[in-house]
Amino acid sequence: MPEEQITLIEPTEELRKAYVSFLKDFRSAGEPRAAGGGGDVGDDFGAFVRTLRDNARGVGLAEGQVSAGTYWLVRNDGEILGTANFRHELTAHMLHEGGHIGYSVRPSQRRKGYATRMLAMVLAKCRARGLGRVLVTCDRDNVASARVIQKNGGVLENEVVSTETGKIKQRYWIEL
Repeated sequence: MPEEQITLIEPTEELRKAYVSFLKDFRSAGEPRAAGGGGDVGDDFGAFVRTLRDNARGVGLAEGQVSAGTYWLVRNDGEILGTANFRHELTAHMLHEGGHIGYSVRPSQRRKGYATRMLAMVLAKCRARGLGRVLVTCDRDNVASARVIQKNGGVLENEVVSTETGKIKQRYWIEL
């Protein structure tokens, strides 16, 4: 059996079927959408991918939005295992509860270490961009995500109440 290899790539039109399958996995699990750059693609997948790439370059951003790179964690068989979003800077809202990085692993592939590996890969992107530390947050009841953050060096600063959901958010800083 060939060894599994995973890579973190920028979105590409060539993976349309794999991305649609990725989204279906969330719907099948009763989860409305993937965090970390996942979203519905609409009728024009090419436009979806171009928008994600434009966002990474800071092109065409809405008022109050910051540039953010979206990445897909892809296995060598072409399956998209997860998505991650790296906000290049923080607004006041993102500093409060959103953080620099959001990520999500498809439900059928959780508990296999992919989130830990993906976050490590995104942290390398943060280092390459010159950041000295990043903020990563998760809901207090998301114990798995807290473990992923801690395995990547996250140190809990505090907990805050989300202005969006009313849930308790844990705020972790990772020194790069």
